[in-house]
Amino acid sequence: MFKRNEKTQNKTRAFNVKEKGELLNFLLTIPGYSRNNIKSLLSRKQVLVNDVPVSQFDFVVYCGDEIKITPFMNKRVTATRGSRLKVIFENDEIIVINKPSDLLTIATDKEKVHTAYRLVNEHVQASDKNARIFIVHRLDQDTSGVLMFAKSVEIQNAFQKVWNDIVTKRGYFAIIKGCPKEEKGVIKSYLHKSKTNEMYSGHRTKTGKFAETHYQVTKKGEIYSLLDINILTGRKNQIRVHLKDLGFPIVGDKKYDGEKSPIQRLCLHAYELKVKHPISGKLLNFKANPPKEFNEVVK
Repeated sequence: MFKRNEKTQNKTRAFNVKEKGELLNFLLTIPGYSRNNIKSLLSRKQVLVNDVPVSQFDFVVYCGDEIKITPFMNKRVTATRGSRLKVIFENDEIIVINKPSDLLTIATDKEKVHTAYRLVNEHVQASDKNARIFIVHRLDQDTSGVLMFAKSVEIQNAFQKVWNDIVTKRGYFAIIKGCPKEEKGVIKSYLHKSKTNEMYSGHRTKTGKFAETHYQVTKKGEIYSLLDINILTGRKNQIRVHLKDLGFPIVGDKKYDGEKSPIQRLCLHAYELKVKHPISGKLLNFKANPPKEFNEVVK
């Protein structure tokens, strides 16, 4: 089921997945690990799938995936393990990555280390120890896909000051259970934040923020459907709230009443970002193919 790379016990051990299955079942085939050992490794995020720490025992792995078991270490070293990012584009001004699911864009009070910001920062500092990166926009922790950072505060400011004016497309793929009668449509509402920090659609008020989402069904399976989505506004949890409003929450979206995901993740992926450079006016187009497991779900 796997091919073991030769490593010593005190170093990271790497294995190649040969067939689809749950992570726990794969790990149980490795000599020397009991079920309790494995659960402990997962809880301490010592198990990496394609260089991203995973703590879910039922996480689905696929043929070709690389599994690493790292020695117990501090969080900084664990974060560095993910520094082999999927870089879509990089020049002297910006860097664009394909962010994996279950990775914060920036630190929170609960998580300071396992973030895209830190990993990208370490990436640029590998060639220039004085280099820094700056947030341009964000993706939710459980959303994968195109994410851009600036390499200077000047470029960051240039993009952020006119962001909504220069972005021409924010394309997403989302998987829902079932299929809406109207296979193409527009959802508009004013988004508000509840006391529990959840977003919801409501009436127009001073605090409500207008949000507009365009969707189209691109593929229908026996159980699930794939939607191609373009948002004209970039509000917090916008797509997730609007699809819940439509009656078809995103698969794997526990926060907004989505069905349990067969691939153990939120089925939302930012596949395309089109933006005009705020200084040169050049149209920049960045794409990230959806995770291959999306095709496993919609069939």
